[in-house]
Amino acid sequence: MAENIFKQHHQINKEKRGEKLNQKPCILWFTGLSGSGKSTLADGVEQELAKQGYATYILDGDNIRHGLNVDLDFSEKGRVENIRRIGEVAKLMVDAGLIVLTAFISPYQSDRKQVRALVEDGEFIEIFVNCALEICEKRDVKGLYKKARKGEIENFTGISSPYEPPGSPEIEIVTDTLTIEESVKKLIEYIVPKVSK
Repeated sequence: MAENIFKQHHQINKEKRGEKLNQKPCILWFTGLSGSGKSTLADGVEQELAKQGYATYILDGDNIRHGLNVDLDFSEKGRVENIRRIGEVAKLMVDAGLIVLTAFISPYQSDRKQVRALVEDGEFIEIFVNCALEICEKRDVKGLYKKARKGEIENFTGISSPYEPPGSPEIEIVTDTLTIEESVKKLIEYIVPKVSK
């Protein structure tokens, strides 16, 4: 860290922003394999929260890699830095009073733990979007698994790179047995009491 940098404290803080928005800010961290349904569920949950008047924002893996993290590859080092940056952005959004939804594979437990440590207790809700690898491969809307199986994509999670499932997520959604609608309903029933003032 650079020297001669001092943290500034401002009069309008997270608590005051949350009060103005009438919500408890937090990170809803969707983690799971590619094709498990993270982005679809985050989108569905955000729509439902918006209908109920909550202020939200989605940080999506593919979208972030088109801008903020365009310089990162999919090596282990690149993945770790990807999640570190997202964690810091999510923390800023929580400080802004928002409910931030993040849809990232985030394969390493240590990275998710590091993001959890950035915010206060209760402000990080880990959502394990659990789906069997063979189902994710069948979905494969982006054709990534086929390329990974052919060796055309290196370091692909679930094929040539590991995925470490959460040991004790706040909530687990099994998307190879639940419909999108059922999954969103289950998540909303869990989330709303956590974010309501």
